[in-house]
Formats: sequence, C-alpha cells, structure tokens
Amino acid sequence: MNILYGVPGEGLGHATRSKVVIGHLLSQGHNVCVVSSARAFQVLSANFPGRVHEIRGFHLAYKDLTVSKSRTAALTLRAAPENLRVNFAKYRELLCDFTPDLVISDFESFSYFFARWRRLPLISIDNMQIISRAQLDIAVPRPERGNLSLARQIVRAKLPRSRHYLVTTFFQLPVIKANTTLVPPIIRPEILAARPRTGQHVLVYQSATNQKDLVPMLQQLPGQEFRVYGFNKEETHGNVQLRAFSEQGFIEDLASARAIITNGGFSLISEAVYLHKPICAIPIPAQFEQFLNAAEVEKLGYGRHFEALTADNVKAFLYDLTGYEQALASYHQTGNEVLFSQLEALLAEVGPALATS
Repeated sequence: MNILYGVPGEGLGHATRSKVVIGHLLSQGHNVCVVSSARAFQVLSANFPGRVHEIRGFHLAYKDLTVSKSRTAALTLRAAPENLRVNFAKYRELLCDFTPDLVISDFESFSYFFARWRRLPLISIDNMQIISRAQLDIAVPRPERGNLSLARQIVRAKLPRSRHYLVTTFFQLPVIKANTTLVPPIIRPEILAARPRTGQHVLVYQSATNQKDLVPMLQQLPGQEFRVYGFNKEETHGNVQLRAFSEQGFIEDLASARAIITNGGFSLISEAVYLHKPICAIPIPAQFEQFLNAAEVEKLGYGRHFEALTADNVKAFLYDLTGYEQALASYHQTGNEVLFSQLEALLAEVGPALATS
C-alpha cells in the first residue's frame, strides 16, 4: 500500500515515535512517503533517505517557560502566506512522484489537508487525542481549566473525521468517541533493547527552559548525584553533572537511573514508565497535555507531580522511591506489538475498499 505519513516538526518526540511506525510499515512491504519540517525533517530524512519531503510547519513560541498563545498566533500569522505557498507546491510535487492510497498523521496538518483534498482515508496515531476522545479521571484545578478548554479546541480541530484514531497512552481511560482505540506508547528499539538497572544517579531532563538556578538548587541535595541533560554542556559542579546531548549516553543514563526528573513530555515519561523508573514531573505551564501526563503519574503512584522544581520538592520525591517502584512493577507492555497489530488490522480494512474504488 502507498502511504503518506505526516510528522510535525515541533519537538523530536513525534519524529522519534513516527520513526518506529514508519520502519514497521516499510518492513511489512508498504511504500511510505513522509512529510515533515524543522528538526523532525532532519532526523527522519537521515533515517529514510529519499522518502522524506520538507514542508513548512507550525512552531510554538515560549515566554518565561510558558507557551505564549499571543506570540504563537503572531508567529503563525506572519508565516502563513509563505507556508501555504511552499506547502501547495509540495502538493504538486507529491502528485508527480507519489500517489498515496492512505494517509497517516501524527498530529500533523499538511497530511490531513492532503487526505481531505484527495479524499483519502486517514488514520491518526498520536497521544494528544486522548484529551478529546477519552473521559479524564483527574481533578482539573481552576487555573488549568482554561488550558484544558483551549487544548480540547485545538485537538478537535486538528484531525477531525479521521477514519480511525490510535491513541498512545501509558494510562487507561474510558473512550467516549467512536473509531478510537487506546494503545500502549510507542517505544523506540534502543529503549526496548536497554537493560534497566538501578544506579546511584538521578536523571534530570529540562527542555524549553531558562531556569538559571537549576544547578545551585540541585546542589542543595549534596547526598544525591544528578546527571542533567538539556543544556548541552559537559561540566561538573560537585554532585551535579551537566551532560552534552548523546543519544547513546542518554539512554544509558536513563536505563541505569534510580529516578527521573523531567517536565510533562509524553515521550520521556512513557520510556521511564516502560523501564519502571520513578518520575518527578514538572509540566511546562499552559500545556494541558503535560499537566495531564504529570497528574496521571501521581495518580498511578509512579511518582510525583509538582508545579515547580525546588529542592524541597525533589527531596520529597526521592523520599518514597520504593513506593513508586512497587507501583511501576505492575506496568507491563510487550514492545509495540499492540499498536502494530491494530494498525495492520486497519490497513487490511482499507485495502478491499481501495480495490473496489
């Protein structure tokens, strides 16, 4: 089957997860063409040479650790005319050298509009749709209700009327909309191959942040060893080691960590859950999806959810690692088998319809 696969360029989590699915589709004999932008385009084009087309994507603007709605809107409006021109040129290019039978989108808009324009079946694979297509089981505090409302509006508008939604999640919720299936998170092969063990260090990952007091704050806990990623530096400050980015080094530090401190990003939390690593989650403000992930971590007993990263909060988290480890021991996931089987079943359903169209 000829498949067009859309991957957003914002953040590398989408690219990392989509790379796994694209590799599976190719291994099953499907012909896959990928559209993406920014850093995700670079990652995917390096892994799938000749199959990835660059498009103009949507970007988030940050202000003081918070996603700025006004800045993001202004950035999008300024870029829109040129993005439309480039992307519609890409439409013509795709028509010349690739005729898709079906479209898969990981929360990416170009592929969605292409599917609608060409009247092609569309399958959504991402974690964001859980906000709209499942019944939440957490208490949403008043300051987060506006963020929830906005997130739902965005999610509902992103890929409406898709043929099916495969929603990746490490927590189970009641599904409230048709054509929706919850599946375990997509785990990259490097994590599947990792040997989890409990070392002495705590892995700290910070992104989209200008938190200048992180090192002195962690130094207030001299009895703990912290390995920090996100600043792309190789420096040692007593009990705090700053690490330059290295995929192999990061995976090794993740697999051997005694615990994880991160924001509310889905990819790292999912990998930590898979490896049974206790999690301290501090979501980026105004991103409800991150708030939801962090709240579910605490609800399930996998770790703690804090609004701010402070020495007292880290100390409180590290005090009860044994309890989190016991809760995580009950989590079980057999690689990506559930997702792959569900996806192949959907492709099998689409095949006969294509043959008769």
